[in-house]
Amino acid sequence: MIPSNRAPHAVHGARQISNKVPKVPKVPKVPKATRRPNVAIQIAAGVGAVASATSLRRWARAALAAVDRAGSVCIRVVDAAEMADLNKRFRHRDGTTNVLSFTVDTELPDGGELILGDIVICAPVVAFEAAAQHKTTGDHYAHLVVHGVLHLCGFDHEDTRDAKVMEAHEVAILHRLGIADPYRTGVSLADE
Repeated sequence: MIPSNRAPHAVHGARQISNKVPKVPKVPKVPKATRRPNVAIQIAAGVGAVASATSLRRWARAALAAVDRAGSVCIRVVDAAEMADLNKRFRHRDGTTNVLSFTVDTELPDGGELILGDIVICAPVVAFEAAAQHKTTGDHYAHLVVHGVLHLCGFDHEDTRDAKVMEAHEVAILHRLGIADPYRTGVSLADE
């Protein structure tokens, strides 16, 4: 799905790294959902190497399970030009960003599936940030997918309190996936 002009609520991606370590909330056990969340993957032509569709789906489903949500999500990986266009159209900001979330939160008629929304990730920004933050591109994709899914589920980081809650969820979900805290620089799970 490509966001339509009817989806004006775009949320920017992850904050920059800080050295503060938020309290990690207990993440509930994965619920035995009756339906597995549908996670559609779109990779724009010419974006180069990206995380596998299987990994993108696994990370999105882990985030949904951790906050006990089900629904349909579309993840689109794009180049810098497409992300800059989306950022300008929906956030009125020039340039690229790492991730945008477009919340839909609509149930299809006749008891159909819940559509949570779309997540758009900019491949060149992911590669640049991962190198600058000394982490693997796979770990950074995982973080941005989890971050985007949490936005679709109503989490935000507009104020300090909400940011701490959201970041704590991100850290806990990523830990369960075997990925180090993205807000601590130079740390791997082997070091903890």
